[in-house]
Amino acid sequence: MAGLMSARINPIHIASNRHYSNLSPLISPCLTKNPNKLSFGIIKPHEPLLVMAASPKSPNTTSPTRFDNTLPTKEVLQIWKNADAVCFDVDSTVCLDEGIDELAEFCGAGKAVAEWTARAMSGSVPFEDALAARLSLFNPSLSQVNDFLHKRPPRISPGIAELIMELKAKKSDVYLISGGFRQMIKPVALQLGIPPENIFANRLLFGTSGEFLGFDINEPTSRSGGKATAVRNIREVHKYKALVMIGDGATDLEARQPGGADLFICYGGVQLREAVAAKADWLVFHFQDLINSLE
Repeated sequence: MAGLMSARINPIHIASNRHYSNLSPLISPCLTKNPNKLSFGIIKPHEPLLVMAASPKSPNTTSPTRFDNTLPTKEVLQIWKNADAVCFDVDSTVCLDEGIDELAEFCGAGKAVAEWTARAMSGSVPFEDALAARLSLFNPSLSQVNDFLHKRPPRISPGIAELIMELKAKKSDVYLISGGFRQMIKPVALQLGIPPENIFANRLLFGTSGEFLGFDINEPTSRSGGKATAVRNIREVHKYKALVMIGDGATDLEARQPGGADLFICYGGVQLREAVAAKADWLVFHFQDLINSLE
């Protein structure tokens, strides 16, 4: 997020040196005021889980013909076809909505968060400060998050499930890398068959009574440049030969750098950010185009 408020909101940061495993998809570890006491906020599963594919709203009136990267070059196409790892942004890419905005609206603070976002567009602010400031406007409790997940299942973008199936059939590893929250992304990953250890996202922290405490600042995606860091870590650990990042925002574009993603594909099917789209290796508006190119 870009922008800076004239009146700065003090962010809520909960730091911890403990390691939280990604292998427990339904448990959110939290810190209490006692630094030696650790509590766990349990996200209860809801059955059945309804993850709906819906038609996205038109991103804007910009004509695709304004861009010269809507068709891949031979080099780009070769990297895409041979990718052994593909990392997806979640909000406005895998899913149609922005998770934090949806949660804020559900908790009765949608307007306040939207107004903060609008005021923030005049400058720049570190991601961690922006995230903390927005959360401080509604301080979601564990019960509210549970209720939200039950009543408003995530809406996945058309074609994403099919694309991920094709990638998995080609033995490509798939990752979700997001500035959103694990508690809201894990149901999506479960629906798409992506293992929890392949999720890199933020974590909401709750106290022993389910009260909101903040977010885990030890997650790389909790701060500016976090997605690029996550991609580099993935690349270093697994030694992938060709890694692709797909998303709609500047933080996704940042992942394309030495030691990170070899290729950045901008998905403009939900939100088209012209500055990002213009710098992408390939701009697509439909995931079906990516599916067809794999054949």
